[in-house]
Amino acid sequence: MHIKSQKDFFCGLMFMAVGVAFAWGASTYNVGSGARMGPGYFPLMLGVLLAVIGAAVTFTSLVVETEGGGKIGKIAWRPLVFVIGANVIFGILLAGVDKFGIPAFGLIVGIYALVFVASMAEAGWKFKTTLILATVLAVGSYLAFVVALKLQFPVWPSFITG
Repeated sequence: MHIKSQKDFFCGLMFMAVGVAFAWGASTYNVGSGARMGPGYFPLMLGVLLAVIGAAVTFTSLVVETEGGGKIGKIAWRPLVFVIGANVIFGILLAGVDKFGIPAFGLIVGIYALVFVASMAEAGWKFKTTLILATVLAVGSYLAFVVALKLQFPVWPSFITG
């Protein structure tokens, strides 16, 4: 069989792999039934749905002809490194790492770091635009997670709040 769109083919394979992994991971929890859902029901259904979508995308990549063949280009290393690094930095700053002596810097500092590091993935990023975006996201996250949902996690650095 001939692959008619490489991008769609590998995208579908990735969707199927992630969907199967989530469904498999969710099966370790109590799934329950449709009437009495357990903690594993929702991730299991999302994993199965993602795998089915991946199968559909893979099938269409083998059947439907695309203009130019949908060739895969070079890997964009800069965005990949900065976006993954931004998420790792956010996780470290949000709760800290006791093993390495890094204190918890909280939600606000973590979001500013996340936005600034992730924005460096773009070739021509601008400081002012990034600062505005980080401020809007920090305020919105504070209002949504701390005020509205009343989630308990550090908002400010631990050395400030005590």
